[in-house]
Amino acid sequence: MAGVKVVEFGQYIAVPGAAQLLADQGAHVIKVEPPSGEAARGVPGYGAAMFAANNRGKRMVSLDLRSEEGRRAAQALALASDVVMSNARPGAMARAGLSSDLLLARRPDLVCLTLTGFGEEGPMRTRPGLDIAAQAESGQMWITGEAEGEPQRVGFPVVDAAASYAAAQAVTAALFERSRSGSGADIRLSLWDVAIHLQASSWMDYALTGQPPIRKGNGQPGVAPAADVIEVADGYIVISAYVDAHWRTLCKLLDIEHLADDPRLVDAQVRVVHRPYMAEVLSQALRHLTREDCIELLGGGGIVVGAIRTYPEVRQLRGDGPGSPFLPTDAVAASAGAPPWHVGPPVTWGAMSPDRRPPRAQGADTDSVLAELAPSTQHDPNGGANGAPADRPER
Repeated sequence: MAGVKVVEFGQYIAVPGAAQLLADQGAHVIKVEPPSGEAARGVPGYGAAMFAANNRGKRMVSLDLRSEEGRRAAQALALASDVVMSNARPGAMARAGLSSDLLLARRPDLVCLTLTGFGEEGPMRTRPGLDIAAQAESGQMWITGEAEGEPQRVGFPVVDAAASYAAAQAVTAALFERSRSGSGADIRLSLWDVAIHLQASSWMDYALTGQPPIRKGNGQPGVAPAADVIEVADGYIVISAYVDAHWRTLCKLLDIEHLADDPRLVDAQVRVVHRPYMAEVLSQALRHLTREDCIELLGGGGIVVGAIRTYPEVRQLRGDGPGSPFLPTDAVAASAGAPPWHVGPPVTWGAMSPDRRPPRAQGADTDSVLAELAPSTQHDPNGGANGAPADRPER
């Protein structure tokens, strides 16, 4: 992505996260914030985590889009870029003269991405949207939780995170198309649609059977054992062995081969009906083992098994070695009080060099970025942008 200039008008997770993925892959990303800072900065506690997690490697610009001067500067930045990304409240970008239709009318080769909560058509189009609303409105919460309990959210902002991947992939595909055709793109996506797409298999099960899924707690509703949680000596594990051959292997490994042909356990669908009995059988066979014992025994035998781990356990196990998503912070920043590590990109190859420093201060790059909009570096309508801004934020 080196040489690709991205201007981000983002807040919270989805668009900032997508822009950070592009920055990790080499793009030059400029984040535009209002004078009060983007919304995550003002959220007590978790807001600082959201901002730190999604804004590494960006140049920070502060502009007041309510002022004529601020709007002109923002428009100039957008028109001198390759990609413009936003997830502002409905109507905000249009009021600032920054909507995708206005920008593309002036720069047909721009790639514009607009993320909304509930799309831009229909009765919900004007509603503000956050991850939790998308989880609720998409059916995701309805199918999550114990059978007799209340609907549950996924324990982290899963829709926001997925939207960041969808947005980054769409921008990359649009840039690839532009390299062949010269044309830009007007990309639209919503948290609602991303949340629905995340459940594609469940939605297709509904389409095929006519039966909507219901809350079942742990364990997949159609086959067993599949995502079944079993308590062992030092905690919990999760097992999937619903294919008949895997079930027989599991029984052999646990010395309960005589149960492989038990009428209550004979195939995946029957085991769903008798899931409590199956769970008790597996619990009795495994309760004397530790999680690591189970992984060695079952994983070594080809059974899908996972230890249910705490955050500290995961952090210690994954470490900081090659390919780890945990990115040790730049030594200078760490010595100045920055967190010792960040969560870096989940993909890597030789050319990638994610910025190991924490996000820069609000407005830290306003002067230098606006200086680059001088006539010698502004967009040339006959041939793109002149001048080459730095690929990475300067300190």
